[in-house]
Amino acid sequence: MAGFFSTDSKLYKFMTKLTELFILNIMWLVFSLPIVTLGISTIAAYTVALRMAEDEEGYIAKDFLKAFKANWKQGIPMSFITIICAWAVYLDFQVYNAATQNAFVFLLIGVVSAYIFVFSLLYVYPLLARYDNTIANSLKNSFRISMKYFLRSLLLVVLVAFEIAVMIWNKKTLILIVLVGPAFVMLTISGFAMKIFRDLEKIPGTVAEPTAEISESESTEKE
Repeated sequence: MAGFFSTDSKLYKFMTKLTELFILNIMWLVFSLPIVTLGISTIAAYTVALRMAEDEEGYIAKDFLKAFKANWKQGIPMSFITIICAWAVYLDFQVYNAATQNAFVFLLIGVVSAYIFVFSLLYVYPLLARYDNTIANSLKNSFRISMKYFLRSLLLVVLVAFEIAVMIWNKKTLILIVLVGPAFVMLTISGFAMKIFRDLEKIPGTVAEPTAEISESESTEKE
């Protein structure tokens, strides 16, 4: 039994990871409450989640707070960008549902908008958390990475959609949002992102350097 509960056991590692996710999730929720700080807390959470994805040791609360203080200049604009993008897509589909004429046009606008916004935001927070770059370049890089690694990114979107669907399945599963849900989603994205970032970092002048942009000529992935 001692070995079962030892620090090297799978149970101990699982419980440690679960505890870390719980702490990260609570901190993200609390620090996102003013809404305007949503972007800051998300960048901070990804700073921690990216390390967790690589099994790097650290202090969840301390690392989160440090990243929160360091990223407010980019975090506040990202709060508004994220909210506006989500609202724009929602509004497009609401107009489509209410439209009696030209409904297909509004549906098409909604689908195209959702496509652009989802892939522009998919990796932008991990990029801002890991690299010193402008918001504009990070948004461009997120979209270009999504296109370069399209199949991998599409799989990630499906996985994230599934995780969110599980969380909002019913009133009982909503508790997951409070416990570990959002942090688990960020860890999922971080796992995919780190593998891609490691590949790109092998190429000089890509995401690893300030103001770097992913080359549009590298817009396809060899699967």
